[in-house]
Amino acid sequence: MKDGYEVKEHDEHGDEVGSEAELKEVSEVEDCTYYDGEEESTDVEESEEEDPASCDRQYFQSKDETLIWSSIPPSDGQHMLTAERAERETCHHGPTAYSRSHIDDMKSTLDLFLLTPIEEVVLNMTNKAGQHVEKDGSSGPAGIYTREDRRAQDKLAPIGDVWDKWMSLLLLMYDPGTDVTVDEHLVPFKGRHPFKQYIQCKPRKYVIQKYGQHAMPGPAMQTCWCALLKRKLYMVGTIRRIELSVPLHCKPFILSSYRRFQLMRFSVEEINNSTNLLPNVSLGYDIFDHCSDTQNFPGIFKLLSVDGLIQPWGEPHKNVSKVMAVVGTYTSTQAMTIAPLFMVDLIPMVSYGAASSVFSRKQNFPSFLRTVPPNKDVIEVIFHILQHFNWRWVAFLHIDDDYGNDGRDLFIKRIKDTDICLAYTKGLNQNYTAHSQIFRQIEAQRIGVIIVFAPEWTAEALIESAIELNITNKVWIAGDAWSLNKKLPKKKGIKNIGTVIGVSEPKVTIPGFSDFISSSKKQNCENAEQNLFYNQVCNCSSLSAEEILAVDPSFNVPVYSAVYAIAHALHKTLQCESGRCNGNITVYPHMVLAELKKSNFTLLNQSVTFDENGDPNYGSYSIVFWNQSGDAEEIGFYNLHPTFHFINNTKIQWHTKEKEVPSSLCSQECDVGFSKKPDGIHKCCFNCEICKKGTYINKTEDPYTCINCKETEWSAPGSTSCNLRVLEYVQFTDIGAIVIMVGAWVLVGLTLAMSFLFAINYNTPVVRSAGGPMCFLILGCHSLCSLSVFFHFGKPTTSFCILRFLPFLLFYTVCLACFVVRSFQIVYIFKIAAKFPKLHIWWMKYHGQWLVITVVFVTQALLLLFGYTFAPPKANERLEYPDKIILGCNNNLKAIFGPVVLLLSLCTLCFIFSYMGKDLPKNYNEAKAITFCMLLIILTWVIFATVQLLYPGKHIQMLDGLAVLFNLYSFLLWYFLPKCHIILFQSYKNTQEYFQGLILNYTKNN
Repeated sequence: MKDGYEVKEHDEHGDEVGSEAELKEVSEVEDCTYYDGEEESTDVEESEEEDPASCDRQYFQSKDETLIWSSIPPSDGQHMLTAERAERETCHHGPTAYSRSHIDDMKSTLDLFLLTPIEEVVLNMTNKAGQHVEKDGSSGPAGIYTREDRRAQDKLAPIGDVWDKWMSLLLLMYDPGTDVTVDEHLVPFKGRHPFKQYIQCKPRKYVIQKYGQHAMPGPAMQTCWCALLKRKLYMVGTIRRIELSVPLHCKPFILSSYRRFQLMRFSVEEINNSTNLLPNVSLGYDIFDHCSDTQNFPGIFKLLSVDGLIQPWGEPHKNVSKVMAVVGTYTSTQAMTIAPLFMVDLIPMVSYGAASSVFSRKQNFPSFLRTVPPNKDVIEVIFHILQHFNWRWVAFLHIDDDYGNDGRDLFIKRIKDTDICLAYTKGLNQNYTAHSQIFRQIEAQRIGVIIVFAPEWTAEALIESAIELNITNKVWIAGDAWSLNKKLPKKKGIKNIGTVIGVSEPKVTIPGFSDFISSSKKQNCENAEQNLFYNQVCNCSSLSAEEILAVDPSFNVPVYSAVYAIAHALHKTLQCESGRCNGNITVYPHMVLAELKKSNFTLLNQSVTFDENGDPNYGSYSIVFWNQSGDAEEIGFYNLHPTFHFINNTKIQWHTKEKEVPSSLCSQECDVGFSKKPDGIHKCCFNCEICKKGTYINKTEDPYTCINCKETEWSAPGSTSCNLRVLEYVQFTDIGAIVIMVGAWVLVGLTLAMSFLFAINYNTPVVRSAGGPMCFLILGCHSLCSLSVFFHFGKPTTSFCILRFLPFLLFYTVCLACFVVRSFQIVYIFKIAAKFPKLHIWWMKYHGQWLVITVVFVTQALLLLFGYTFAPPKANERLEYPDKIILGCNNNLKAIFGPVVLLLSLCTLCFIFSYMGKDLPKNYNEAKAITFCMLLIILTWVIFATVQLLYPGKHIQMLDGLAVLFNLYSFLLWYFLPKCHIILFQSYKNTQEYFQGLILNYTKNN
């Protein structure tokens, strides 16, 4: 190839980009690196006799170059040793020469380890006690050297001295050697003991921690057991010292990662065979498995190095690595580990699986781009699924790394201020997780929906545990990392756990990939020696093309897009638009990065672009359901740009008892008109309380608070809205109002008729005994008082409220003043005049009756004027009824206090004087009539006041008008009407002789 630009992929656990003269076929396995004799040989000490099979033997070396493996066991059945191992083998572990010389049988063992230490301890403690007695002169044998005193300073005090003696003897008796492991063991213990510990994350939380020492190879033995078993290798070489380096964790072979690895190769070969894209340039690449952050740093440094050196602070564009771009890594944690190394020189890093939102921060990751949507998009799809099915009580299980923790944080942020509650969340460890404890918590909280945001290997372990633990009737929402898993949907018992709904990439067929896999597998079968790889060993010859094509295709399109994005950026950088690339241009990574950010090309009928954060500005998600046949059936989609989604509920077959959409609620939804009262820390857990009258609930705004209605509104208990209150007042057209007003007009007519009758018979004794000219004043005031009745009806206003009481209070006061004077005159003439003759003369000379009436009138007028000026009555709204407003008048007590007191005083005087004249002559017995009228008036207002306290309705205004009218009619009917009857029908009584006869009889009897 003419120009070679290395494009390195991080497969599954990370892939990188470098530059080679020729394309090299690389595959993925676990942790062991292959070396043939030509590249990097390792000296191995061989036995003196030549192994007959040595010509076919292949040697493999571990990544840290401390272990050597052989594909064929030595013929003598012995391990082949390196010089270092042979030297270390001379150091044996086991009993020392001292122990062999002092221990012959069981008795000597007991003497050495038990009797002798106890004797020495007892002797030593006795000496200490004796020294203390001599010091303070006390006769006690123990002093401060009691067990309690020593235990206060040391928990091991009761056995501490013996224990220390044993430890010193053990060092003399046993040599552990150099190859030792220390193993920790937890012993469950619930009793009382000072060494008991509480460890929350353990299945048995109350334990005693103990440690054991083992003379064995230790952690080094863990290296690549899976690869050894598959290839039937025997171990040769040295065993590392204790914990000098932690061995790589050997994960099972992940076929979906192998498929992505093959897709990487296919993408590069397709580009190299293209005549339109990079026509005269071939891409070179290097792929290795990033399965350990620490152990793979040497490989990454090798990519970045120039002539074996790395100069982070060197001059720009000088001594730059040949790496033009990096494809990978797969997980967010791996990307965060190595990304800063590439960011220094602005080497583009295009990830196909690292979805953590942290990579969108360009100030930290300026040259990081990705072809997979960030976590926030997946979380948004999951959120809409929850909303679509009204699931509000969910658990969120995530891988305990940067990817999972970011997804959890985004989910918590997304459901904030919504009806969805996170009932339970837990991080899943890649190696060990107490699944039973997790499911116990989920069952205890009655959670029906479980979101699993984790890679496929973690999700597989979780689902398999759910099947084993018989977890049933759940809804599992799968993230895009495992929703298209091919193994789990066909696993026995998968339907028992419930319904699985997932978020996945749309299923897209990549043209030519199937043929590429088929041809590659055919070549592998013909030439087994192509099973050689850089840092991995994999016996993949047993895999068929159908198996590879049938595995989970997740993240295949992002891998394909990442390689093509780099190729298009190189195409632009090398000015290949003319059909041939410009070979005179020196390409630097930052130039490729600049073109990557401006990417805009079509791939698989999709426009590939990136936003300002390096995130894909395109794409969509499929919503899938694991159907009865074990396939991921598409039931909906979620388009990201622009945003819209659709879910077809009819395609889902719910694996529940009712075969209907399951519910996942902490508390059942409240009925209409009920508010939610929180029960605990979660807003989804609540009790339902009905909203009281005068309040309503608006669930769209605040389902937790009953809102008070306005004063002009009302509501019944359990309402969702308020109704306007009906304004009520007595209108002029009401039957009662009409009757009362007719009664008022009749009263006016009667007063006019009586006035006319009294005017005609003015000089008769009946008229003169009724008061003479004072009768016309009383009848006139009665007519004026009746005006108040008409203002009790209609919509109240301030003027109406003033006129409702002013005429009655003012003119009725004049009426009462007249009756007070009239009753006083009668009583005075018949009972007091003889005793006080001068007072009678003065009263007659100065017209005392008119003087009193005038003073009372003026006083009442002034009181009303001042009261209504400073505190006039106003129309008010009475809210005693929940559904209506009673319009009335609000009389200020301060304004009417004076007038009412004056009125009551007149009533009292009138009643006293009239009662004093109850035994006067019959024709002059007005006092009896006045007394009866006063009793009627008092009874009327007592009844009215009682009704007003008990009945706040609109008809109280009608009763008020009726009370006024009844007061007026009482004097008219019981005082004036009898006199009219005498004038009209008993004229013989309306003579001077008749009246004088009555006076003469009264004088004789008294």
